[in-house]
Amino acid sequence: MVPDDAAHGGAPSSATQLEQPAVIPFVPAAGTWTLAWVVGSIVFAPLLITAMGVDSGSDLTIEQLLLVAAVAWIVLLVALVLASRRFGTGDVVADYAVRFRPVDLVGVPVGVVTQLALIPLLYAPLRALWPDTFSTEKLEERAQDLADRATGLSTVLLVVIVVVGAPIVEELVYRGLLQRSMATAVGATPALVFTSVWFSLIHFSPIEYPGLFLAGLVFGAGVVITKRIGPAIVTHAAFNATGIIMVLSDR
Repeated sequence: MVPDDAAHGGAPSSATQLEQPAVIPFVPAAGTWTLAWVVGSIVFAPLLITAMGVDSGSDLTIEQLLLVAAVAWIVLLVALVLASRRFGTGDVVADYAVRFRPVDLVGVPVGVVTQLALIPLLYAPLRALWPDTFSTEKLEERAQDLADRATGLSTVLLVVIVVVGAPIVEELVYRGLLQRSMATAVGATPALVFTSVWFSLIHFSPIEYPGLFLAGLVFGAGVVITKRIGPAIVTHAAFNATGIIMVLSDR
């Protein structure tokens, strides 16, 4: 969406850019995500794992995991830049609403409360109905496995993956690209719900789907309220940091 003054040949004012951030249409946005995810996660990541000599079924070290994640992230980031140039304004900051304000720091307590209070409340009735399926041990199994592989410097690398890399890249993709583009087609609330489902499913961990969906709603709500992804990144980082602190402290 191009501001009126830009359409008439004038330079858009900063105030206009804040009020009417450019949005990439949903179909190109979905195509961008699909192509980038296939190339990064289905093609390049397995090739890198094979090149590192990791046997099928073996766990990656934290260092190897960072390399694999970095490859997938780079592909996604390159795709975002290309999509901005092809379907948006070419200004990545404007096209994906990459703006921060001091008030975004409220995302820190929101992320902590989501991890410590909202997620347990969500799983309490599920655990009551299906105690074996939704046991605490099973819910924490994947995170605990990562924490058990982290020692010394690799613990720092794990924090980089979970608290820095994942929140930035995932919010750029799922909220900056997909949620905002979908909102132009179906409205803010359906886009928030659908993108939260998308976000949870792509983690391929069924037991975590309810919690990831709730987290996606919280992250995406910040975008709906502020029209920026800054709050979502801060909230996501705080949410992940709280989770990793919990599992590291349990070792």
